Amino acid sequence: MVWIRLPWRLAAFMLVLLTTSLAAVAIGIISGVRQQPVDRPRWASRCFRLMCHCLGWQIRVHGQPPSGGRVLMVANHISWVDIPALGSVMPTRFLSKAEVGRWPLIGWLARQGGTLFINRGSGRSGGIRREIAGVLQRAEPVMIFPEGTTSSGRSVLPIHGRLLGAASDANALIQPVSIGYRRQGRPDDLAPFVGDDDFLGHLIRLLKQPPTHVEVLFHAPVAAGSAESTKALASKLHQTLDSGLAAIHSGQLDTSPQSGIRTMAGPG
Repeated sequence: MVWIRLPWRLAAFMLVLLTTSLAAVAIGIISGVRQQPVDRPRWASRCFRLMCHCLGWQIRVHGQPPSGGRVLMVANHISWVDIPALGSVMPTRFLSKAEVGRWPLIGWLARQGGTLFINRGSGRSGGIRREIAGVLQRAEPVMIFPEGTTSSGRSVLPIHGRLLGAASDANALIQPVSIGYRRQGRPDDLAPFVGDDDFLGHLIRLLKQPPTHVEVLFHAPVAAGSAESTKALASKLHQTLDSGLAAIHSGQLDTSPQSGIRTMAGPG
């Protein structure tokens, strides 16, 4: 089946990239002509949904995503797949590492979708914090990955609290979001994008196999707290995200009440 699945799904992926690129160009032209800002996260979310559908990623959403407003979402980070999977669920601005902005085409599309970028270890966290706060003050949700890198997907790495203060700066809520990948009822070892892995190689490995199952758990929002409580807040968020990931992999969510669950699936 691999010899059928790979070319078909790779062609679908390239078609989605082409369609998204044309949409980005068209939106840029329309925005320039009308001289009005475009809701880039919203059209990016539609493109993410199209990508997830074409690639067959089966996404189940538990809990209640924010409907907009001043919300800083804090998620664990496993793979580049996190962004299209989470972005397909709701429109949001993402914070991504600067390296992604330099990926051919993908980086350009990320910028067109309103992604914010940060250079790890550059000492510019203060500037990024102010930029995130400014976006939140415009009632646009922002999603960050405060682990600072991707993990194996079996547990959550320590959380860096430097950017959490953007929520208190903007008088915004913080909503933890746990994301996990499962294959045949077990943690998906193909999904993590770690170490020196390259995008194309990782994409090919994913496309060769049957679709992964993505579980997204939106926890209850919490107050940002004061600057003095940043360490305690980071610890609390880590515990919430880690317990959510454990619930995903234990199958606990499969037997939980079905209210608040939405399923997005495409062809296998």
